[in-house]
Amino acid sequence: MWIAVLPTLTVLQLVLGGPLEAVPAYLRPPIMATVVVPIVVYVLMPPVQRLLTRLVRTRSTWHNQ
Repeated sequence: MWIAVLPTLTVLQLVLGGPLEAVPAYLRPPIMATVVVPIVVYVLMPPVQRLLTRLVRTRSTWHNQ
């Protein structure tokens, strides 16, 4: 879900941008992916998925009335 990925990438780029300047450009994407993927998968996506599930159920119930 881009709603979780893009803000995470933006914040981490702001936080890690300075320290990663010393790292070669070809190593920055794998480093960022190593940090971003677990954050998105294990921290951000479960609540987003629960919210989307509730929204779908609410809309489904609303349309069936």
